[in-house]
Amino acid sequence: MAEEKKDFVVKDRRFSSAEEPGEEKKPETSAKPEKEAKPEPGAFDSKTVPEKEPQLPEINFATFILSLHSSALVHLGIIENPATGEKTKSLGLAKQTIDILGIIEKKTQGNLEADEESLLKNILHDLRLMYVKEKG
Repeated sequence: MAEEKKDFVVKDRRFSSAEEPGEEKKPETSAKPEKEAKPEPGAFDSKTVPEKEPQLPEINFATFILSLHSSALVHLGIIENPATGEKTKSLGLAKQTIDILGIIEKKTQGNLEADEESLLKNILHDLRLMYVKEKG
């Protein structure tokens, strides 16, 4: 049988950089490796996952409305954006969030408990006043 010409090299990437195919693995002398290998982009890294996830509030109508309320306050520049730590105004987004709360009020009319209805009505009233004040 004739020998074939090889135009490429196949490397087995399953081995670490310190261990090449055909070499015997050296026993580790210390518990901690000298140099930690960086994970490939997109690879799962257990060090980035928090040990314990933060306790989140129960999801119900009130927490949903309060979440939208907080978003509107961020967009009005009343409270800091939790992602940036800065107060920035975006009146268009604030108006959109207030309008969403208005739609929720209209579509849930007659289906809410008294405390839920009161919460939504008061939040909408306050946000609308703040919006008018900010719009000036």
